[in-house]
Amino acid sequence: SVRMDSLGEIARKYETKTNEKGEFTRVGLRPGPYRVTVSKEGFAPVASDVQVPLGEAIRIEPFRLAPAAKEAESAAAELQRQFAEAVRLQNAGKLEEAEAIYKAVLEQAPDVPEVHVNLGFVYTARKDWASAEASYLKALELRPGAVDATAALATVYRETGRLQEAVDLVERAAKENPGDARAQLNKGTYLLAANETERAIEALEAAVAADPAMAEAYFRLGAAMVGQNRIPEATANLEKYLSLAPPDAPNVAPARQLLEAIRE
Repeated sequence: SVRMDSLGEIARKYETKTNEKGEFTRVGLRPGPYRVTVSKEGFAPVASDVQVPLGEAIRIEPFRLAPAAKEAESAAAELQRQFAEAVRLQNAGKLEEAEAIYKAVLEQAPDVPEVHVNLGFVYTARKDWASAEASYLKALELRPGAVDATAALATVYRETGRLQEAVDLVERAAKENPGDARAQLNKGTYLLAANETERAIEALEAAVAADPAMAEAYFRLGAAMVGQNRIPEATANLEKYLSLAPPDAPNVAPARQLLEAIRE
């Protein structure tokens, strides 16, 4: 199908079809600028602007149509490229540039939860808590129970003095994701902050059961058990943490200090 839309002051539209060779002719067009759009089922439409002169025939350069699926794949690849660039800029501390790209991506693909989460990280870095909360809530609307968005939103609640909301949030996520070690770790961490040690230990034990290599859960278990004077178990968990954690992990020094204290 071929459509010719006048771009002049008076709107006019003409339509025709090509022959089997893809050729078409249209006579009687008034002179002026036109936009010619060609389309075919299964292909992405292509358009070109032309100027029709008075009393002369013109030849339009051939149109080349790409299959619609390839067009969609190309668009998706471009969005992925933009997202990766935004992540790179964010990691480099260039938050304004990263934010601009994330927003541009969302204009084309508003329902991708990962983009909302990363945009929330940008706002969190600036301590723009209201904007961060809105981004994380949108991500959770698109992907209910998502562990990364839940943890990020819980951080916003904690930083804005809403600890109980944070606890309720991570508990729901842990219930929805019983086999997810990160969800159980988040639950245990926030229960410890709320001084619910026994329930926190249960959650942390569920975390290491789901992922025996989760170093952070062993540290929190060990620290919690020190507070309960469960020294043999605390020692075992802290030693396990040190065997798994990289040497530069932030809790390596506190773990060693706790072990030294309980061994004296």
